[in-house]
Amino acid sequence: MFFIEVILPLSLEKTFTYRVSEAEFHFIKKGMRVAVPFGKSKIYTALVLDIHENAPTLYEAKEIHQILDEKPIATETQIKHWLWVANYYMCGIGDVYRGAFPTGLLLESETIVSHKPEVIVNDSELSDDEFLIYEALQHQSSLKVQEIASILNKKNILPTLQKLLARDVIVLEEEIKESYKPKLVRYVKLHSQYETDRGLEELLEVLKNANKQKEIVLAFFQISASEKKPITVKKLIEFSGSTSAVVKALIEKEIFEEYYLQHDRITFNGKKSENELHLSEAQQKAFFDIKENLNEKDVCLLHGVTSSGKTEIYIKLIEEYLHTGRQVLYLLPEIALTTQLVSRLRLHFGDKVAVFHSKYSNNERVEVWKQTLENSEKAQIVIGARSALFLPFNDLGLLIVDEEHEQTFKQTDPAPRYHARDAAIVLGNFHKAKVLLGSATPSIETYFNTQNDKYGLVTLTERYKNVRMPEVVLVDLKDKHFRKRMTGHFSDLLIEEITEALSLGEQVILFQNRRGYSPIIECLTCGHVPHCQQCDVSLTFHKFKNQLRCHYCGYSIAKPTNCHSCSSIDLTTKGFGTEQIEQELVSLFPKAKTARMDQDTTRGKFGFEKIIDNFKNREIDILVGTQMLAKGLDFDNVSLVGIMNADNMLHHPDFRAFERSFQMMTQVAGRAGRSEKQGKVVIQTYNPNHNTIQQVTNHNYIGMYKEQLYDRQIYKYPPYFRIIKLTLKHRDYDKLKEGSMWLYQVLSQNLGMPVLGPEEPAISRIRNEYIRTILIKIPQNLHLGNTKKTIQKMLNSFEAVAQYRSIKVVVNVDFY
Repeated sequence: MFFIEVILPLSLEKTFTYRVSEAEFHFIKKGMRVAVPFGKSKIYTALVLDIHENAPTLYEAKEIHQILDEKPIATETQIKHWLWVANYYMCGIGDVYRGAFPTGLLLESETIVSHKPEVIVNDSELSDDEFLIYEALQHQSSLKVQEIASILNKKNILPTLQKLLARDVIVLEEEIKESYKPKLVRYVKLHSQYETDRGLEELLEVLKNANKQKEIVLAFFQISASEKKPITVKKLIEFSGSTSAVVKALIEKEIFEEYYLQHDRITFNGKKSENELHLSEAQQKAFFDIKENLNEKDVCLLHGVTSSGKTEIYIKLIEEYLHTGRQVLYLLPEIALTTQLVSRLRLHFGDKVAVFHSKYSNNERVEVWKQTLENSEKAQIVIGARSALFLPFNDLGLLIVDEEHEQTFKQTDPAPRYHARDAAIVLGNFHKAKVLLGSATPSIETYFNTQNDKYGLVTLTERYKNVRMPEVVLVDLKDKHFRKRMTGHFSDLLIEEITEALSLGEQVILFQNRRGYSPIIECLTCGHVPHCQQCDVSLTFHKFKNQLRCHYCGYSIAKPTNCHSCSSIDLTTKGFGTEQIEQELVSLFPKAKTARMDQDTTRGKFGFEKIIDNFKNREIDILVGTQMLAKGLDFDNVSLVGIMNADNMLHHPDFRAFERSFQMMTQVAGRAGRSEKQGKVVIQTYNPNHNTIQQVTNHNYIGMYKEQLYDRQIYKYPPYFRIIKLTLKHRDYDKLKEGSMWLYQVLSQNLGMPVLGPEEPAISRIRNEYIRTILIKIPQNLHLGNTKKTIQKMLNSFEAVAQYRSIKVVVNVDFY
């Protein structure tokens, strides 16, 4: 008896055992994909984890359907890393597998329904829905479950299908769809009989009266004379200004022959620049320090002020690692940044750079996966957002995590809820590779690790080419409102500064961390505020679409003309978002071109690129945006940055609010004055004497770090304590309250550490589910693994209680 151990792409903790024949047993290797039956009728793509001869004791092992790969598609180190992620972040290994693999490599069975031809049915016995399905199957041999759902216009159609199955009217078949198709490009060449000189005379004779066809043939000769490479149909049509119908006619006349070639979807066609990179003295010193630090320690932090030229240092380091033939992984927090960086790296490294993130199509991601696995030339350097961490690297030498403090490195939903920076350090450890973290405002944990000698630390205190740090000006909004010096949300000072910058032909960035027009619409008569039906939040007004929408579940209604509660027509908006700022700018500066960058304007694969390119090419004068702007983008003509309201970040109910506000404001400020002239930052706030705002003004990172550490130690927060957050969700308020209380009591009795809860979060209902959270604070001196095992045991016993089984529990380790 021969068996394999597999992971299924489902949210399951366990692996499963399947039976294979002896020949298969000797052919299968770890990391190959096999199609296996699971449940009554589903087929999934499973990944082989192990090969053995031990039969499972609890169930009868099923046989596999087929083997899908010739050679392994995942590496052993990679699977080892997945197991670590599943274990550390307390989620199923299936979750990690599903999250890591491009969906193009995960086949799902699509259930096909067809009718039995020999069965004769009495129409009167069938219900309306059954009859509709039966009739549809008379016209079509088979239907997918989704198609039947759209015919009946119902979601829950399985009961109806069950009845038809019981009557033996229909049969289900399972078929597997391979969704990755290589991209084929259509080419044409001249038929061999016309290649001689006599052939050409004949050809022109044949086409004597067909002018359009003659034009295309002449165009074909023109292109082939100038370029000695195959000619695509697309190029031929564009060049000759003709249509594909004419080409088709020529192919049918056997004058042209068509053929197809396989193409990579992601190709780089541009020139590598031959210029050497020259580092400034400060950069050169930092570069040597980093190399020395990495000789002794595996992880090093580069703490360089904004615009100190960290990217050039990374490029130098990457050059050194490429000479050794090892792969480099470069992680960025935001897809918007990859677009800017890829162009910079491709100037140095040409086509050795591959990109991997979720805005790429499935097929493109599969190609990058295969190139990384084969250690191909094209994927020596992989740039990506956090998901690139799971690629099948062969021999990783260096990992760079840029802007390591960014919270977007932490995945929130779905599982695995991993933090890419921490997971990258572990991956580096598995590959015996070095990790370089870079940031102008490192997160407190990372900086704490450098102070404890766990990581190396290199600091760059001056900006590239000695440009001065931007000058920070505070505007007291209380005072300005009092003296009636505000126009909309702009103080007189900010308006003056913008006018001056625009008159000098410089660009301006305005930061407001809220999208939409305004977060609240309120009735002046009775005070009613429209709320989302399914969540506990007020609806945000979007003026552009003239609707109110919920930013949690997407529910939207048209903008009301009168109050829903008392029918009064006196409605007013409170608060402001990016849309409102953009509109005020249009009335204040009618001549300036404004644009906004937030989730609403950057949909689609090239959403970011369009806006960033337009801004870089100076087609936009003022750019308004949310936190997407705060990440390391590089614009050389921005002289002024305005932060519209610094307070809504500071008063967030979160233990990292001050740290986050400091990072966000410093990063946004760092976009100003990146070339010769000193930039200016205007921060509008209601309390200019707040410590954090003063620290931003004086560029005082160390002051912020010390103050926050002191607080964290008193109140038992990281880096002194690790935190695990349990989120419980259920539609029934009382059942949730009871269940969360039960779990809290079990945890606090059995763990000798602070357990807080069960708390109703600020937004206590989303998508009609009520929410409660429990925080577990684990002190540094306790063994983390054992504590997690204990917690997992309690969660299992919670699930074993019948009445609480329907409560969803989400475990989030290091949720910050």
